[in-house]
Amino acid sequence: MLLLVILCTIPSPAQMQLNDNAKISLLTASPWYAVVYGFFGHTAIRVLDDSTGVDVVYNYGYFDTSQPHFLYNFVRGKTDYILGGIPFDSFINEYGYKGQQVTEQELNLSPAEKQQLYQALFINALPENCGYRYNYFYDNCATRPRDMVEKYTDGRIEYPATTPTQSYRDLVHECVDGYPWFRFGIDLLIGSSADSTINVRTKMFIPAYLMDSFEGAIIQRGDSLTEPLVKNSEIILPFDKEKNKREEGVVFTPLLTAFVLLFLTILISMIQVVKMNQTKLTRLYDTILFAIAGLAGIILLVLMYFSEHPATNPNWNFVWLNPFALIAAFFFWMKSANKAVYFYHFINFALLMLFLLLWWLIPQQLPWATIPFSMSLCLRSGTNIYMLRKRRLKNRQFTTSRHLKAGWGGL
Repeated sequence: MLLLVILCTIPSPAQMQLNDNAKISLLTASPWYAVVYGFFGHTAIRVLDDSTGVDVVYNYGYFDTSQPHFLYNFVRGKTDYILGGIPFDSFINEYGYKGQQVTEQELNLSPAEKQQLYQALFINALPENCGYRYNYFYDNCATRPRDMVEKYTDGRIEYPATTPTQSYRDLVHECVDGYPWFRFGIDLLIGSSADSTINVRTKMFIPAYLMDSFEGAIIQRGDSLTEPLVKNSEIILPFDKEKNKREEGVVFTPLLTAFVLLFLTILISMIQVVKMNQTKLTRLYDTILFAIAGLAGIILLVLMYFSEHPATNPNWNFVWLNPFALIAAFFFWMKSANKAVYFYHFINFALLMLFLLLWWLIPQQLPWATIPFSMSLCLRSGTNIYMLRKRRLKNRQFTTSRHLKAGWGGL
């Protein structure tokens, strides 16, 4: 409702003809470390015309968390974002409050190009036009402004080359550098297609890369005339490290946590072998361990097969994180399901052994913590196979001995 009120305060395009000296610029905000989505920065377009009093920022980054089933739709990649136009003062006050740096790049556009771009932005920001299906790699708050500038520029925009071997995952890693748990979580969720090499234009889903590409870009007008895309750049809001602090390094990184879990798993397995399986501790431990792996597997399953999120399928993490582990966790407490549990552990052990042995050949950049985490699951399945087989042999020997004694007694 607030967004609609703001939109209604902007004059209609039929009433507003920009002056030739009007300015259209790209605004790039530095990362905000208070929330995960803020780590990637932000992009918006500013239209400034002192002669008519227009000073508005068009922002493709609005979303409404009060929408019905918002979280469910977000997980499935069906989140609709909104383009909104707000006064520049409101925009700059918001980012100043967060402590983010804002860089302004004035675009080298003709008066006609400025008018067309402004008109298009205004029409797209109307309530009946403002929504779009958000996609964090291909269609987001950075790619939309780029597309609008390209569409309404009379000429071909050519961007400078960047590092040729970067992937989507590489760029995401740069944004979450220093936050190992966020990096680990993202690496679990995005699959092997995120490791393919991407070009300079595709990298612009990250606002900082869009800003850098615009800085060195040229407009090819006709056969011989070239102009820089950016007329001038300046920092209009400095970074405030007191308001926008990065977290200090955590002690328990995913890798360290994984090795602690592996040590605990070895200890539990030794207790199981010594106690000859006569303890509920191992069963309780397995239930928690495999239930967590199974719940994580359900999330991966939804992202891989039931969502519109890009680069989630195929995902090789599904080998060690899959929903079957959650089903097996319930069977651990059912004596009648011993055969099913044995079969599950056998398949799981075989798959994880192959996964670990061929880890270097997997066509996906997996986090190092994957190895000790997978080893913990593999060790528990291997130990349970050993104990179940030992119990089965013991029972068979007992049955055979009992039959022999019964036969001797009948003589």
